Amino acid sequence: MSWRLRVRHRTTLRYSGPVHASYNEVRISPRTRDGQLAITHEIETAPRSQLYAYTDAWQTLVHAFDVHETHDELVVAASSLVDSADPRSTEGGAAWSDLDGDTRDDYCEYLCDSSRVVSTDAIARAALEIRAGTTPDEAVDATTAWIHEAFTYEPGTTTVATTADEVLHAGHGVCQDFAHLGIALLRAIGIPARYVSGYLHPTPDAVIGQSYTGESHAWLEAWTGSWRAVDPTTAVAVGERHVIVGRGRDYGDVTPLKGIYHGAAADVVEVDVEIERVA
Repeated sequence: MSWRLRVRHRTTLRYSGPVHASYNEVRISPRTRDGQLAITHEIETAPRSQLYAYTDAWQTLVHAFDVHETHDELVVAASSLVDSADPRSTEGGAAWSDLDGDTRDDYCEYLCDSSRVVSTDAIARAALEIRAGTTPDEAVDATTAWIHEAFTYEPGTTTVATTADEVLHAGHGVCQDFAHLGIALLRAIGIPARYVSGYLHPTPDAVIGQSYTGESHAWLEAWTGSWRAVDPTTAVAVGERHVIVGRGRDYGDVTPLKGIYHGAAADVVEVDVEIERVA
């Protein structure tokens, strides 16, 4: 059963001195796709700016804006109302032979290395151990279960630049790290895999009308005859509690806010997310 969710996402950048101009992109807008319905979405900036929307190569909705007045703080505030999707099918049904030939060509972007997902000897060894004696669907499930059980969720120990190999050796991280590691392992054994950004309601038995503190979330999708969504951080089915924003090769393709600016360094970055089940 799908949920109707209201998501409020506010990012505040405070600079150590005046900033004279900035050029920015935000990827925080849920879209209607895969059973998910985006009902409303609003973005406001301070200083106020004109936003220009476009869809990028990965089919993520992007809002671009420039600020040409001097400022020492930038705020991007978004509010979305979304009907989430029911849990998706758990199996794609492909055999290993189905992942060769045309499949490798069709999904090559999700099999090759990307900035944070680079194949190493250590990843290849771990991936082959997971693959042994499995079908592709079983390998996806085994990868998800291994990451969830063997790695520790520990905020503040990694950065957005941390690679899958670094996570493998560290043994800890956060949701984006576990998604990157899962993607690396699956790509190493020939299963196309991609990164998904969005939000997760933190409470399975959420009270309707009550707002909960949340955060951006990441999981992954693997192609085993069809795209399967799995969440190695929580090990729960991807469904009514998840809100999809974007997909890509890794975090670099779906960064919530990025840009360039002229002026003093950013001293403080604050991100606040609230999620409310409204129906």
